[in-house]
Amino acid sequence: MIVVTGAAGFIGSCLVSRLNNEGKSNLILVDDFSKHEKNANLEGKLFRSKVERSIFDEWLSDHKNEVEFIYHIGARTDTTEFDKTIFDELNVNYSKMIWNFCSENNVPLVYASSAATYGLGEFGYEDSHEIIPNLKPLNPYGDSKNDFDIWALQQENQPPFWAGLKFFNVYGPNEFHKGRMASVIFHAFNQIKEKGEMKLFRSHNPNYTDGGQLRDFVYVKDVVEVCLYLKNETPVSGIYNLGSGIARPFLDLAKNTFKALELAPKISFIDTPVDIRDKYQYFTEANMTKLVNSGYNIPFHTLEEGVEDYVMNYLIGTRYY
Repeated sequence: MIVVTGAAGFIGSCLVSRLNNEGKSNLILVDDFSKHEKNANLEGKLFRSKVERSIFDEWLSDHKNEVEFIYHIGARTDTTEFDKTIFDELNVNYSKMIWNFCSENNVPLVYASSAATYGLGEFGYEDSHEIIPNLKPLNPYGDSKNDFDIWALQQENQPPFWAGLKFFNVYGPNEFHKGRMASVIFHAFNQIKEKGEMKLFRSHNPNYTDGGQLRDFVYVKDVVEVCLYLKNETPVSGIYNLGSGIARPFLDLAKNTFKALELAPKISFIDTPVDIRDKYQYFTEANMTKLVNSGYNIPFHTLEEGVEDYVMNYLIGTRYY
């Protein structure tokens, strides 16, 4: 059995779909299934059973001889939440429980870390284990992901193979439920459809023009392809960046969304909210050398290709992957 935590969420449900496409249906889906707005993400998917997040540790004890691989994608991802105890419970301690199970039962593990661990990028964006203890995330979410990365690297008892994936700005289908935390492309599409225009944050940094803030946007289909590769090929264990490797300005993102809708761009700028302004990232770009050197050679979608596929095949018509 393959376990996917966070299976009803954005990346998790796309991973379930990709596994189904590989003929894998003996899947155990773990999540908080009381959040009904996520149900549509799993419609038509093939799996063995669902397990509530709150009893997953008990389920593991009862099925430890059946689990062959765990994708731990589930996490509390709200960067506007500042209650550290929530992140300690759901992101750190829960992940430790899964790690310890995998170590004790010889089960390979892929887990979700985050590019939020890099903070303002003071130490760059290379997925070197050496810099991880020095990183300075900008919020409790990023802290929780970095805290677990640090802990994982300190463990003598490890799964037979493990990989922590530092997801950069992931976008794509199955994020209808995410509200404020959905990708900028999702919000751009909805603004354009509703008002015929798109508002981007104004730059408050003299080194960047309005809309010139740079992010590494990575299409979710590329993310799940890497997840599949890690399971099938099990390269050297460790923490890997997972972005496109190319930083692009928000202005490009907005213009490509208009293009996919066959509309002329109408873009204006608003001030970045004061509550996030001093912790706003103006540049992120994944150094992808480690993953490429491990043997991964499937080309990533360009921003133009990803936006077009997302808008045309999923956002228009509210379709799921």
